Amino acid sequence: MIVPVVMLVLQANGWVATPSQPTVGDTIRLERTVSVPPGWRVRAGNLASATEAEPLGDAIVVPASGAWVVRYAVVAWTPGEISLDMPPLWRLGPDGTADSLSGGTATLHVASVIPDSVRAPAPQPALGPLRLDRSSPFPPIAAVLLAAGTLLLLILWRRRGPRSALAGQTLAVDAEVSDARWLTAGEPKAVAARAAQRLRRALSHAIPDAHEGLSTEECLAAVARARPDAPLRDLRELLLGLDQVAFATAHGVEVAPLAARARALARELSANGGRR
Repeated sequence: MIVPVVMLVLQANGWVATPSQPTVGDTIRLERTVSVPPGWRVRAGNLASATEAEPLGDAIVVPASGAWVVRYAVVAWTPGEISLDMPPLWRLGPDGTADSLSGGTATLHVASVIPDSVRAPAPQPALGPLRLDRSSPFPPIAAVLLAAGTLLLLILWRRRGPRSALAGQTLAVDAEVSDARWLTAGEPKAVAARAAQRLRRALSHAIPDAHEGLSTEECLAAVARARPDAPLRDLRELLLGLDQVAFATAHGVEVAPLAARARALARELSANGGRR
């Protein structure tokens, strides 16, 4: 049993800490080399957390020349001398033989990150707000005046008057398209719609109750109530006939005579105010 004797020697002085002078919060590697016969393997247990230190992961076991290296990564939270109880190690033979080895104790000396000059650090009270000994009122006053001037300029710019048109400039109005031209182009609906609009507009000026927002029947009823002496028969015949052409509800209707009669009646209504 030469191997167990060698392992006992490594158990007593086997764990090596890297770096040699760690401080609080540093990652510390604890390594141990375990010699085994050819064909044997080593399995490491899990390192438990302690108050002073805790592991950063599982153990790493890598092969070496005639041995296996077991490595743990730990971190210490308190300065001073720290002793960690290491987990047991298992030697596994190729024939299924297993043997456990005590992990022993790993001793670390962890330095503090606080300088030695501060032996007993104590919390200090918060500092009061820093204030200037002298303050000048000119910067705030200048800022207010600048803002007021900018706002006034913006208001004056937004309230500019309308641009005046030059004298003698008039809009050129195209001549009205005649009914004959519309009919030649095959647009009898346009002729009927324009004639009906003119007649309804003249009628609304002569009789306010018969405004253009009413339908044809409502308009004729309003005319009958307001002006019983108005030419109701002509109005009904013209308005209904023009509506039939404009909405394509009748075919074979001569729109040119209707438009001419509507135009003449509109002029008559505008001249005598709806009375014959």
